[in-house]
Amino acid sequence: MPKYSIVVPFHNEEENVTKLYDRVKDVMEQVDSSFEMVFVDDGSRDRTYRLLEEIAAVDSRVLLIKLRRNFGQTSALAAGFDHASGDAILAMDGDLQHDPAEIPAFLAKLEEGYDVVSGWRAQRADNVVMRRIPSSIANWLMARLSGVDIHDFGTTFKAYRRDVIRNVPLYGEMHRFIPALASWYGASICEIPISNPARESGKSHYGISRTFRVMFDLLTIRFLLKYMTRPLHFFGGLGSLGVVSGTGIAMWLLIHKLLSRHDVAGEHGPWFVIAAVLMLGGLQMIGFGLLGELQVRHYFTDSARTPYVVDRVVRLKPSEESMSR
Repeated sequence: MPKYSIVVPFHNEEENVTKLYDRVKDVMEQVDSSFEMVFVDDGSRDRTYRLLEEIAAVDSRVLLIKLRRNFGQTSALAAGFDHASGDAILAMDGDLQHDPAEIPAFLAKLEEGYDVVSGWRAQRADNVVMRRIPSSIANWLMARLSGVDIHDFGTTFKAYRRDVIRNVPLYGEMHRFIPALASWYGASICEIPISNPARESGKSHYGISRTFRVMFDLLTIRFLLKYMTRPLHFFGGLGSLGVVSGTGIAMWLLIHKLLSRHDVAGEHGPWFVIAAVLMLGGLQMIGFGLLGELQVRHYFTDSARTPYVVDRVVRLKPSEESMSR
């Protein structure tokens, strides 16, 4: 069992595959501990998988996972985390914008006792208007809404203890919120500054549209952190307010009718509609809360479902490695 697992998702990164492998290998060989490299091909359409396959054919420390199609970065990371066997897991991008030479700094923080070590791109090389400003706003909102005081949620360059990351469900584009979700489980989190070199080759898969989609994910994270195990407290509260308000209006109309003998329906017709909508809407909200409680029960029931489909897993046996040399 290796002590460290380096998880790297790739999508159309044929120009960077070999360089990244060489750099990660050189760095990790200087670390006085066993390690493995878990490379995930996320449905690449270029020569990325072929190059990874050639690497896995000569190095038994490389575990190669090929997904059937492009599932996205979060799902690719989930596949890598699920197949990694190290006590500590470090994730990084495959575009060489994360410097492998900084890996020992992450591992040192884990050795100090932290559960999650997050990278902070203090000096970013991205476009100011299209990337840096929207990213700064999004990170500020994430820190305020999640209660996790770090500067950079967006970078993939993070290190985790195995028992912590295995408790965090990953789907959609939730990989950037791992520190916030891990904090819900009581994980200790720290942040270290990292460099952000410009991409050496290849094309970026990120755009400003992804930054704006983060805003919607923030609502999900805020709700999950506060009501993940008790959704009825949220929906039930709103529903009860609607039912009580609607019932109060209806009772007022009834008393007014009995005491005045006036045509209440004609005089206060809109209030009848408001009362009915409030009561029906309130009952629906309570129903949503109960359905949410059922989902919570299902969530805490063991399930083998994953947000990805593996096409194949390639790893060279040590005996075969010696023969290939």
